[in-house]
Amino acid sequence: MNTVDLHVHSNKSDGSFSPAELADLALQKGLRAFALTDHDTTAGLEEAIARGAEKGIEVIRGIEFSTAYSPAPSAPEKDIHIVGLFIDEKAPAFQQHIAGFVEARVQRNQKMCARLAAAGIDISYEKLTAAFPDSVITRGHYSRYLYEHGYVRTLREAFDKYLGDHTPYFVPREKITPAQAVSLILEVKGIPVLAHPTLYHLDESALTELIRKLKDIGLVAMETVYSTYSAAETGQMQQLAARFGLLPSGGSDFHGKSKPGLEMGTGYGNLFVPESILTALKEKRDALFRLS
Repeated sequence: MNTVDLHVHSNKSDGSFSPAELADLALQKGLRAFALTDHDTTAGLEEAIARGAEKGIEVIRGIEFSTAYSPAPSAPEKDIHIVGLFIDEKAPAFQQHIAGFVEARVQRNQKMCARLAAAGIDISYEKLTAAFPDSVITRGHYSRYLYEHGYVRTLREAFDKYLGDHTPYFVPREKITPAQAVSLILEVKGIPVLAHPTLYHLDESALTELIRKLKDIGLVAMETVYSTYSAAETGQMQQLAARFGLLPSGGSDFHGKSKPGLEMGTGYGNLFVPESILTALKEKRDALFRLS
């Protein structure tokens, strides 16, 4: 059976493979298709699509938005990720939104670099961007910088000591809400997908409420297949999707070096996303936007 991977990152955000290299890797892994879903950027899509066409690999135009959501008025905000598939990324209004997201990241990163430098780390925003050119800088880049310059022994230690929300060096950036991300994706004829719901550590009631709210404003799918899910979690996500009439989606969340042991297409070894999932998403897109 043909397999696909609908959640993949390149070095245009916080992955370590170029978009073209991802197409080569997809061929090596025997994938039929993959979605390039970089954080807040579509800069790698044309490169990936061109190489994919050469290799006979279908590349889905995608993006992943980081959003802020509070499950209750007094509760701390959660970082909720919304993936967009089949987007028309060239729409001018969409690119204006993305430019704003990138600028918010730049301002946050300048502040974080200043805090880390004040703590004695040899870092500046200029040094960080020079180390990772043409990338939308995320905390994954910081972890690799700190690791490669000997400040931490592991990438996880970088988050524990310097990059986590609880550390004095972390600076939050302005984010849109999950509902705004869903609406933005629908505006450019894309399919909005709630990414890896189990990673938000919401209790059953809070997660159900989040999904209900997003479904009401147009959420189409959720990741029922994901690299870190246990068999029980996969079953729970499938049941939730069915309860709300959401289509299944899934992917590895491949990043390359920043997630050691996690492979494109197979995750940590047991991931399997059949092409039938992609086919159903395409049919839903065509029905929603009368593209057939």
